[in-house]
Amino acid sequence: MKYLDLAIANETIKTTDIKGKDYAEVNQRIKAFRMVYPQGMIKTNIESIVDGICVMRAEVYTEDGILLGTGTAYEKEDSSFINKTSYIENCETSAVGRALGMAGFGIDVSVASAEEVQNAINNQTLTQEEADNYKLTFGKYKDKTLKEVEKVDSNYIDWMLNNSKDERMIKIIELTTGRTIPSEEESKQRLVLISSINNLVLDTDSDYDDIYKHFKVKSLNQLTVLQLEECKKILEKKLSKKESE
Repeated sequence: MKYLDLAIANETIKTTDIKGKDYAEVNQRIKAFRMVYPQGMIKTNIESIVDGICVMRAEVYTEDGILLGTGTAYEKEDSSFINKTSYIENCETSAVGRALGMAGFGIDVSVASAEEVQNAINNQTLTQEEADNYKLTFGKYKDKTLKEVEKVDSNYIDWMLNNSKDERMIKIIELTTGRTIPSEEESKQRLVLISSINNLVLDTDSDYDDIYKHFKVKSLNQLTVLQLEECKKILEKKLSKKESE
């Protein structure tokens, strides 16, 4: 590989800003690598997986089998929201990014890739004080803390929790409101319970108002599975009493 070829390939790399510093994403490094070595090889190997901790090694080779660079990464299962299901994949991506960096691809900004840096940020311990003082940087409640938003629009918090892809934001929501992303099983159970409750409602305005007042919420979506089950029992008793009259 000639230095000029590497320099030209690196000029095509788009970077991602993370906390004011630019980092090359792994896919950008791979594209640059393929520009220089279309038939080159990127090999990965799991060095170990013990107690939910994965160690991955990546190696980058020329088309002739010459080793250009190696990289090692470490990820822990459950250390972040994404790592609950994809810690092995994240580990492999970080290892490949470091190997390509050691080979000279995307090295103009940092050896660490954007994914590796973001993973490190996501895995950092978030204190309760940091979460409580965090202010939104977007939307209609920009510059408001989540506790302030919850007081005036708790439905907005629900929407954020169900739609946010930002692991740190999800953690902040969990710490400040106590809410967590429901599991797939819990989500299905909630839908069944909400449907049952809607079928039991006799007087739309009165019944729903009583439910919201009793549980101090503004919608059924804010209720936990246990609260929904309790709500269903209350309405069933109410319906039974009315039918017996």
